[in-house]
Amino acid sequence: MPQKTLVEKQEVDRWYYIGTEINPLEHTNDLLIPRRTIMTERLRVLILCTGNSARSQMAEGLLRDMAGDRVEVTSAGVAPTHVRPEAIEAMKEIGIDISNHRSKSIDELITQAFDYVITVCDHANQHCPVFAGACRRIHWSIEDPAAVEGDDKIRLAAFRVVREELRERLRKFIQVEVDGIE
Repeated sequence: MPQKTLVEKQEVDRWYYIGTEINPLEHTNDLLIPRRTIMTERLRVLILCTGNSARSQMAEGLLRDMAGDRVEVTSAGVAPTHVRPEAIEAMKEIGIDISNHRSKSIDELITQAFDYVITVCDHANQHCPVFAGACRRIHWSIEDPAAVEGDDKIRLAAFRVVREELRERLRKFIQVEVDGIE
């Protein structure tokens, strides 16, 4: 089967080459096909942050819950740590269980193809590798709730704020990118 390689030209970033060892500078339009015809019908989304401990974990849980079977979602970190208990608690409050999630390294997913790579922090955006299969990259600069100092109540409140910001951004993402409603 021919290898599929991402076209590196911006005007065709939603298209793929068919064939092996094709030089992107020498392409012709008859070598291009829409990505949806070679990928599964479900959108594949990677959500990336630094530690894969809070923002990306909550976003993964939210997107899976909100989009259902229309999206295959995973998350990872450029320097993974552990899933924060405050993230688990904030999600539990709205009926989403992420207690079985684990922090994953981007290295585990680097060879996979994604329709979207969403970075949810500036550090991950700056250190995000190039994914051969990523059609679109989206960046959301979201404050790190784990950096908030204070007692448990104050910290959990920060996680709730981030959860709601992520929920709103993901609602718009689903509306535009998944459902195709502008």
